[in-house]
Amino acid sequence: MKMEGVRNKQVWMARLLMLVSLKYVALRKETIKVFVSAASGAVGQLVGQSAKLAGYYVVGTAGSKQKVDLLKNKLGFDEAFNYKEEENDLDATLKVLLNTRDHGRIAVCGMISQYNLAEHEGVWQIGLKRLRIHGFTHREYEHMAPNYLEFVLPHIRQGKIVYVEDIVEGLENGPAALVGLFTGRNFGKQVVAVAPQ
Repeated sequence: MKMEGVRNKQVWMARLLMLVSLKYVALRKETIKVFVSAASGAVGQLVGQSAKLAGYYVVGTAGSKQKVDLLKNKLGFDEAFNYKEEENDLDATLKVLLNTRDHGRIAVCGMISQYNLAEHEGVWQIGLKRLRIHGFTHREYEHMAPNYLEFVLPHIRQGKIVYVEDIVEGLENGPAALVGLFTGRNFGKQVVAVAPQ
């Protein structure tokens, strides 16, 4: 499959990560609920909507009231909350982790908010729950791109999956858009339009 241009590859990569997250890493027959962190991002928005289409109860987090409203009212999440307004301490984190089902699954990819930190915030020990964390990138699943297209294109055409892009105009706005990725300012895929199509 030949991808044209950087933007097409970036969009394709986000959608492929969504497919891998759901179909090959996280979901099993007995899965009932799906939690999506960074649900307003390029991958998270697709994971949540696809899980809804598959019949799961979906909860997402985002970093602003506006993003939470979009998750619930535009993208169809069952619940969403602003993690910046919630209690954010170790005790609360461990309570959530301990409420995970035995042999639950956590799919881990991306984490753009961690890319430029001097000290990365790690995932806490989860051995007692025997959770499976499966780190992956799109590279090891590129051979599955045709499966992804077969799955997602009909849903996009039917309007069941909405792909959101946060577009800023002009190359001069590129640096601010890039910095915004690391602070959670964008909703969906960040795009810098440098010329009209």
